[in-house]
Order: sequence, then structure tokens, then C-alpha cells
Amino acid sequence: MRSRRTLAGRRLAALAADGYEKVELAVPLRALKAAGSEVDVVSLRHGRIRGVNLHMPASRVHVDKTVGEADPADYDGLLLPGGFISPDLLRQSAPAREFVRGIAASDKPIASLCHGPWVLASAGLLEGRTLTSWPGIRDDLVNAGATWLDEELVRDGNLTTSRGPQDMAAFVRGMLDAFAGTTPAPAAPRRASDRQREAPVGWAVAGLRWSPKPSAAALAGVGLAAAASRALRSPAAQR
Repeated sequence: MRSRRTLAGRRLAALAADGYEKVELAVPLRALKAAGSEVDVVSLRHGRIRGVNLHMPASRVHVDKTVGEADPADYDGLLLPGGFISPDLLRQSAPAREFVRGIAASDKPIASLCHGPWVLASAGLLEGRTLTSWPGIRDDLVNAGATWLDEELVRDGNLTTSRGPQDMAAFVRGMLDAFAGTTPAPAAPRRASDRQREAPVGWAVAGLRWSPKPSAAALAGVGLAAAASRALRSPAAQR
């Protein structure tokens, strides 16, 4: 097995869309590049996609390839960050689901956290697997056939997962181990899923509670986007 800190020669894909949780992409990207790997940001569109801190807009990141352009055969593994928005957009994209299936078909390592495993569920890849995620999507993953554990890091074969930003240190260590390994980790022992939590994650609730009010410009932008979407769906626009 390679040293965890030596990923020279590895080419990885980071699959994200607008609304990715900034820390869940920025921190792993920094660690992967520091370890010597080449990482392409793959997304649904060209340009620069917008990150978020919870629901507040954050900085952007440049997209290297769209899912339609990226070939799973060109990559040695996949990073799938979370956030409330990005995975929900990706799971609705047939090309994104197909891209993830292409990575998984060769048993290449996939590292994901927070809401990222939503995409794996929609791609039909979780039957019989053991993983963790943001607690709020526990039931979705169990219904997709997975065993869900309320732990900071779970490794099951080619799949490495964590619950969210609170587990970032453990996730980065596990991710580097997974991408450095020449063979997948052993399959996780099968057991009953941990129970759903009794209350939402406290720091996330507090963060949303104290979010600043939206600006008039932001509200106007949402209204214009909704109007444009309605116009594109109108019979006249489809002629």
C-alpha cells in the first residue's frame, strides 16, 4: 500500500454542483493536492459553481469538466462532497448518476460525506453497503438498501464516508488512506442500522437561526430566475 501522504500520479474527480458545502470541497481538495494528486472538479455546467456555508452563499470554484465530458476511465477515484443543495441537483442528473456508476463499476475508491451519499443512492449503488452520512438522510440510505452507522468514519470496501464537517479530520485521513490504497478496505461487518436521531444536529439549527436576512438583490434574483424558468416552460417557448 502507498503511503497515505503520497498520491503522486493519482488523478481524481471531485463531483459537485452549485450549492456544495464549501468546507467539504475546499478542505479535501487542499489535502489531495498537497498529497500530490491531480483533481478535476466535475459538474453539471461549465464556469464557476457557487459554494455555500449552510444556506449562505460562499466563494466559487472553477469547473474543469462537465459530467458529459468526463470519462470515468480517466480517474482513479471520486470525491463526492455534500451540502444541502449540490447532491440534490446531482442525483436528478442522469449523466451524473452514470458518471458515478462508471467509477463504481471498476471498484475505484469513492469518498463522500454529509448529503453526498444521496447521489450514490439515486445511482443504485447502496444495496448491501455500510456507510454513514448526515443524519437527516439516514432513512433515505436505509431505504436504498444500506446499513447506516452513526459514526465519524465508515470504510466499506471502496466506499469511505463521514457524517459532515464535524468529522472533517477523520474524513480527510480516511479519504487519503482510501485513495492511496491499491486494494479496497475489507467489507464492513453487517449489522443492524443505528437508529435515527431524536433531534436535528444542534450547530446546524443554530447556524440557520442566526443567518442574516436576505438582501433585496438576492430576493430579486430568485424572482427573476423563477420567471425565466416559467417562461422557458411556456408553450410559446417550446414551439
